[in-house]
Amino acid sequence: MARLDLNRSGEMEVFVRVVAAGGLSPAARSLRMTPSAVSKLLARLEARLGARLINRSTRRLTLTPEGQVFHDQAMRVLADIDEAERAVTSSATPRGRVRVNASVPYGLHHLIPRVPAFNARYPEVVLDIVLNDRVVDLMDERADVAIRVGPMAASSLMARKLVETRMAVVASPDYLARRGTPQALKDLADHDLIGFNFGRHLDGWSFVTAEGERVTRPVEGPATAGDGETARALVLAGAGLARLSLFHIGPDLEAGRMVKVLEPFNPGDIEETRAVYVGHGGRLPSRVRVFLDFLAEEARL
Repeated sequence: MARLDLNRSGEMEVFVRVVAAGGLSPAARSLRMTPSAVSKLLARLEARLGARLINRSTRRLTLTPEGQVFHDQAMRVLADIDEAERAVTSSATPRGRVRVNASVPYGLHHLIPRVPAFNARYPEVVLDIVLNDRVVDLMDERADVAIRVGPMAASSLMARKLVETRMAVVASPDYLARRGTPQALKDLADHDLIGFNFGRHLDGWSFVTAEGERVTRPVEGPATAGDGETARALVLAGAGLARLSLFHIGPDLEAGRMVKVLEPFNPGDIEETRAVYVGHGGRLPSRVRVFLDFLAEEARL
């Protein structure tokens, strides 16, 4: 098992990882150390400093006042070390593995088609890609970057906005030919609505009435989806109506495979796609930094 060099900067790195991860076990996994080794290192650090840095309980970890001061200073020291190393190796070719966890629609339609271009630019960087729409813990999953769509909960992680887009309720022409096109919100009662079944889905679809009142319509139907790409496939199969991102279904609309409905009642909600990563104090490996820069560059094209 790889061991961290346990000098003073190494102690700082372990301490900062524990704080960022919110516990000894996830920090140990990200460092490829055992929890007991991390615990012993922290105990040795506290003994050397003569101060308790972390209050531990079975459910949470909190910094003591002394721990907060040491954490802030350690972040500055580690950032300075990284800056010094970058100044010497800035011309070096980025290399290594970037573990990417992306939402299914973004991964299939926007990330994977661009992998050849990224590989051509950075041939020594390997992209390790996993697609799913559940919220992942970067430490637990050992992911460098997570690409997520929609609201972001409060977090100590860094986030970089890639794109923002409107939402629309859509259906296939075949479905509308069979079931009719809804003209008013009350017409939704006669239609099959495709919702999502993962934990962070919204309780309903938002609309604005002719009087300007914002309302939420519950989503009920014979099928739900665990990710946006499954919902898209259900719409294309004629299974019902779904509320999807225009960033996701733009080509389907242009090709006539889908049709927007109830647009006069569309509230114009904006949905953001972000790249989320661990990067406290600007400390970011070059392999991750060039990947994030590439995503942002491609999003502007």
